[in-house]
Amino acid sequence: METVGVFDPQTLAEAREAYESVGPAAQTVVRETASAMDFDSEEYRDRVTSDVVETARDALFASLLVVHVGDREAFESWRAETDADVTLLGSEAVDNVVWHVAPAVDAAVAATFEAERDAAVATCRRQAFGRLYRERL
Repeated sequence: METVGVFDPQTLAEAREAYESVGPAAQTVVRETASAMDFDSEEYRDRVTSDVVETARDALFASLLVVHVGDREAFESWRAETDADVTLLGSEAVDNVVWHVAPAVDAAVAATFEAERDAAVATCRRQAFGRLYRERL
C-alpha cells in the first residue's frame, strides 16, 4: 500500500484550516491563468468572480488530500478494521483501490481501478471533497 498527498485532516477544524490555507494559492493560480489567457482588466473583472476563485480553492484542497493506494486485499483488510462509513465507487471485480479517510466525519470514499491509477486518485479526491468536506467547510 502507498500513501500520497499532503492534507490528512483528523478533525473538521484541521480540514477548515487546510482549506483556508489554499485560498491565497487559488487566487494566485486564477490571476496567473487569466493573465496567460491575455484577459484585460475589464474582462478580468467580468469573468474572474469569487465563485471562480472558490472553485479553484476547492480543486486545490481536493487535489492535496491524502489517499491510500493499494490492491483489493490491502483495502479489504483496512475496511475490516474500520468503523467508518465507506462509499465505494466503481466495480467490485477490479484489482486495485484508492481511498480517502475522513476521521472527523467517520467516513471514507474509495474508487476502484485496474490500470488508470492517476485517474482513480483524482476521482477519489474529488468525490471525497464533494461527499465529505464541501458541506462542512
